[in-house]
Amino acid sequence: MWSQYFNVTSISEALELLAKYREKARIIAGGTDLLIEMERHQRQGIEALIDISRVPGLDMIRLHGDQIRVGALVTHNHVVDSKLVIERGYPLAQAAWEVGAPQIRNRATVAGNVITGSAANDTITPLMALGAEVTLASLEGERSVPLSAFYTGLRRNVMRPDEMLTAISFPAMSSNERGMFIKLGLRRAQAISVVNVTVLLKFDGDTVRQAAITLGCVAPTIIRVPVAEQSLVGRTLTEAVIADAARLAAATPTPIDDIRSTAEYRSEMIRVLVARALRTLAAGTERAGWPEAPAMLWGAHEGAAQLKQAAEHNSHSTITATINGATHSVASGQHKTLLRFLREDVGLPGTKEGCAEGECGACTVFLDGAAVMACMVPAPRADGATITTVEGLRQDGELHPIQTAFVEHGAVQCGYCTPGFLMAGAKLLEEFPQPTHEQVEQSITGNLCRCTGYYKIVEAIEAARKTTS
Repeated sequence: MWSQYFNVTSISEALELLAKYREKARIIAGGTDLLIEMERHQRQGIEALIDISRVPGLDMIRLHGDQIRVGALVTHNHVVDSKLVIERGYPLAQAAWEVGAPQIRNRATVAGNVITGSAANDTITPLMALGAEVTLASLEGERSVPLSAFYTGLRRNVMRPDEMLTAISFPAMSSNERGMFIKLGLRRAQAISVVNVTVLLKFDGDTVRQAAITLGCVAPTIIRVPVAEQSLVGRTLTEAVIADAARLAAATPTPIDDIRSTAEYRSEMIRVLVARALRTLAAGTERAGWPEAPAMLWGAHEGAAQLKQAAEHNSHSTITATINGATHSVASGQHKTLLRFLREDVGLPGTKEGCAEGECGACTVFLDGAAVMACMVPAPRADGATITTVEGLRQDGELHPIQTAFVEHGAVQCGYCTPGFLMAGAKLLEEFPQPTHEQVEQSITGNLCRCTGYYKIVEAIEAARKTTS
């Protein structure tokens, strides 16, 4: 995995380390892409990870003049929770809500999504349509790069080895602008895009004065379709205009065939999704499906944590964490994921490994109050942190109400996935003591049951809410 791991407390510390290690170092915040790639040996030659996840001030979303500024540690759940983004950057909020599941959205950052640069990454499409730019910092200073000029190819960008992305900025939508993001996946949650589309329009009355249409997962990078955009300018959104623009958008890219879709299907879905977006924007109903109080699973402090002092971890270092209310100091496991550290080095086997890539939720734990997938957290991130595992739900010899409900309602089947469901349910009840059925379903979108017994699981969580009021 890695040779050295640095928990830093400031941007300057991170930049000094980047300048020292350059190509052999990577910044890590959420790590939801990076860890999987390292485990699969897709990232070679990385010796040092620089963890910025507890640097103060980088998790802010602010309005600067007419620009919305998104810090490097802003997670997808931060975006979902931001009234500013919902009101004046709505396509980005929609895209963030479509990413993964609550446990993923609590760790994965928008900046990380941008840097990974996959054409299937959901948040790049709206950011491109919104005209975003990124701020890159090094010891030499800062520079701003338009997102349209940031990518040089598939998963390649203009960042130097000594630079880190500190912020993403884009013009806030004005009162005469409307936009939306639509994603087509192979399932309702935890799905990689087959195609995703953002349409952003500026109106003068009913007439389109400016248009941006961006497409994801149909080319090596996120692309715009200028011919389709221009076909809308100066016209009202009649059915004929919509059909023509959708046809032109579908004719522009030449998608690939892969395991998720054929090129022919992708092209047809571009036409369908662009037309759907234009019809919805014409009707002004793009915000109709937005969840009012989504299940975030991030606790009272939204997963925020501070680090008292910077620390370097190697094979001889000690990881000291508060786990289930007790202090544990362990001089091993520094090169593992948090999942394996908890199971093998701390001796808490309740947290299960089902997929080891953030797909199943069996390894859900609370990290500094937020539900996360332990398989996607580096073990050294636990140093100085507070962690709760399924063993910690039981308090003073009494089962947690969610545990009692699972027993009484027969929600435990083979049992392998049960710890993850219990943790998700417990955090939901902490967040919403009387959750709605929709919130219950949202809370377990990151958890898979191979026995297909979701009805009993939902029933148990809904029963548990009666005992937490």
